[in-house]
Amino acid sequence: MILKIGLVSISDRASQGVYEDKGLPALQDWLTHALTSPFTTVTRLIPDEQADIEATLRALVDEEGCQLVLTTGGTGPSPRDVTPEATLAVADREMPGFGEQMRQISLKFVPTAILSRQVGVIRKQSLILNLPGQPKAIKETLEGLRGEQGTVIVPGIFAAVPYCLDLIGGPYIETQEAVVKSFRPKSAQRLVP
Repeated sequence: MILKIGLVSISDRASQGVYEDKGLPALQDWLTHALTSPFTTVTRLIPDEQADIEATLRALVDEEGCQLVLTTGGTGPSPRDVTPEATLAVADREMPGFGEQMRQISLKFVPTAILSRQVGVIRKQSLILNLPGQPKAIKETLEGLRGEQGTVIVPGIFAAVPYCLDLIGGPYIETQEAVVKSFRPKSAQRLVP
């Protein structure tokens, strides 16, 4: 089974062509460098409208068969930021550790990280994660923080994604350890040809 990833950039202005979307290219680029397993992507650029976000997430999971969906944008405190509400509305279960860790990582860079409302949820056999809107913050959140010697100080959220996918019935995927080392208990590790 090949991993199918839904990538959703949520922005009123980018979806209207006012400026170029940077979220989808940043996600695609990061995944290309981080994953050693084959994958395909389905991309969507949509406005900050809760009904549109909910419909898009449902379609990516229920119709497209994405086992992982990554959103970027729409997680702040402004009235137009409704990505977390839409994500929770389509969820079967919440995975609060993902949001907690994203804020923990971002707090190392900016005090306004506490204003972020990112969430992680499971819908059917798919993991949906809300990521920050800026390409630099997307990378930091996924990879984590490294010290001067290159050792991981704060793990990125993607370290837990492969094992989470295992547990919910998704494909077995591996990562490029130089980018982000995925964690699995020894009993869950296997050799991939």
